[in-house]
Amino acid sequence: MPEIVFLSIFSAGPGGGNPAPIVPDARGMADEAMRALAAHHGHESAFVLPPTDPATTDRRFRFFVPAHEMEMCGHATLGAAWLLRRRGEATGGVLRIETLSGPVRAIFVEDRVEVTQPQGSATPIADPAELLAVLGLTPDDLADAPIQNAATSRVKTLVPLRSLDRLHALSPDPEAVRRACDAIGSTGLYPYALAAPDRAHARQFPRSSGYPEDAATGIAATALFAGLRVLGAAGPALTVRQGEAMGRPSEILVTRDPEGSGCRLSGRVELIEAIQPVRAPTSA
Repeated sequence: MPEIVFLSIFSAGPGGGNPAPIVPDARGMADEAMRALAAHHGHESAFVLPPTDPATTDRRFRFFVPAHEMEMCGHATLGAAWLLRRRGEATGGVLRIETLSGPVRAIFVEDRVEVTQPQGSATPIADPAELLAVLGLTPDDLADAPIQNAATSRVKTLVPLRSLDRLHALSPDPEAVRRACDAIGSTGLYPYALAAPDRAHARQFPRSSGYPEDAATGIAATALFAGLRVLGAAGPALTVRQGEAMGRPSEILVTRDPEGSGCRLSGRVELIEAIQPVRAPTSA
């Protein structure tokens, strides 16, 4: 059994945040063992490995949900980088990370970790009628902005709502969500309501992760930032509240990257529990 450290990422109150099991040394673990660990705990999980090329990256991160491997997971990246820093295994100002979606950096700023993402892109959904039906919405529920497929690392479908109450009342069928996402090339539906130009409330209904909703989704928050930038509606920072309808209040901060054209993802990380591996006793 590998060492597993349980973290809560993006917590904004009691019981909040998105839990993530982190395996800080996953050398020797098979793919199915990683998926099975994520399925056993029911959360997105991160596995830290040596880099493929030490000249270009410092660590390789892999991510699994109960159903499959993912290219990138924002909160698990943030949590794993925070853990390596806490353990004294990331001592510089920057940790270069290899992921299936491409290289990212974890930047350590005092007691915070900021994870970089590329600038991203967004395109409007031409015919959202089926999508609205899946969410139980009508055109009158929408704010004055297009529904967009947006991405920094993974495509999320941004659905702008006029009302926070309408957002919190959503209860889509997971199988209908999967079909809708398949039809538009998305990995999750991300309805949101802007409270101010720099503040939003959102919910994430994933395409097929093995659970119906996420408490906090860093990659969806960066996709929202990218979508707002395309519309000319993004300022230098965006705070996203998520998990409130689930009773798991979470807060995600996305800021423009001062060193490039992309953005940075950050938020609170808390240690929940560490389970040490059980070793067989040695004979006398």
